Amino acid sequence: MGRTFTAAAFAALLACLPGLASAEGLAAIKQAGVLRIGTTGDYKPFSYRGADGALVGADITMAKALAADLGVKAEFVPTTWKTLLPDFQAGRFDIAVGGITLNPVRAAAGDFSVPNVSDGKRPIVRCADAARYTSLAAIDQKPVRVVTNSGGTNDTFAHASFHQAQIIVWPDNRTIFDELVTDKADVMVTDGVEVDLQSKLHPGVLCPAKVASPFTHFEDGYLMQKDPALKQAVDAFMTRSLADGTWKRALDAAMQ
Repeated sequence: MGRTFTAAAFAALLACLPGLASAEGLAAIKQAGVLRIGTTGDYKPFSYRGADGALVGADITMAKALAADLGVKAEFVPTTWKTLLPDFQAGRFDIAVGGITLNPVRAAAGDFSVPNVSDGKRPIVRCADAARYTSLAAIDQKPVRVVTNSGGTNDTFAHASFHQAQIIVWPDNRTIFDELVTDKADVMVTDGVEVDLQSKLHPGVLCPAKVASPFTHFEDGYLMQKDPALKQAVDAFMTRSLADGTWKRALDAAMQ
């Protein structure tokens, strides 16, 4: 004999399965009138806190515009690189923004938008060492101190690539470049756009290492809960923003 689920029992089941609970996707977002946006708030130029503590950056600007495009309010939910995926899988937010690199683990958990960034990992160093750390082999030496932020793709890359160098895992992505400036670390390998920005913010102090080419190639996009209607709407917004220059203007403004 089959069993009949009561409404209360079905609701309890959904509460235990965040992926199913968010299955309504775009319809649920519009019904609630809110787009919940997960972001770390520590990654210039995409998502970070300004002098007044407010979230700013290219992806913050674009996320607000996306919410308006969907006809709902933007609500930002704080997360960290280490907890971003568990928070997403727990249904704490509908979409994650802020330099989110496409990778198989994340792609298995949700849908990615069309990419808005094409980039690669490059080293940033003190300017005096720009011609010294020009390859993975040159960096992976016992005296060398490689600093990386906890969680995320920089941490994964550092531990996969360096076996002789000392790896320093720094807990605060907002202050990590000070470790290079104050000679407490020698190298950080991070996304090229961050290398260029931090070199600009620390002229004559921090510089891109003179590598022949980036160590990797990857793309960034927005990670969202699986729902065809939500993906279609976000992709349409992103494609339009890339084509009409809206995304570039937001990124250029955040690089200042």
